Amino acid sequence: MTEAQWHWLLNWPHVDNELVRVAYEEPRLRQLFPWVSMWELHFSRCTQYPWSWDVPYIRPQPGGVFKVEGPSRVAFIGEVYTAQAAVAMVADRLPPGCGPAVIGDRDALAATTAGSVRPTGQE
Repeated sequence: MTEAQWHWLLNWPHVDNELVRVAYEEPRLRQLFPWVSMWELHFSRCTQYPWSWDVPYIRPQPGGVFKVEGPSRVAFIGEVYTAQAAVAMVADRLPPGCGPAVIGDRDALAATTAGSVRPTGQE
């Protein structure tokens, strides 16, 4: 499921495909579920809505600028000029113990601490 979403986004015209490619090449982000809203690239630790909002996201700007924000909409992390730098900023700020996205929504993610939900594999 996660792998399929990545491949879909790699060819979707409403997102910066270079940014998605660079994010996909980062193993720590590739294990998360990518989603796009308002041209922003988000990463979720679960595969279904409502997504987890505990990972920073990337907001491309005109002129090749990338703003890294989050995990909430009011938290600004930084502004960089390459997709690689933006991806590195997100990867370096993953929550502790961040592993593969779990199948399900935020409730399923919360249940993983009890061991009741298995992480997704590379489909």
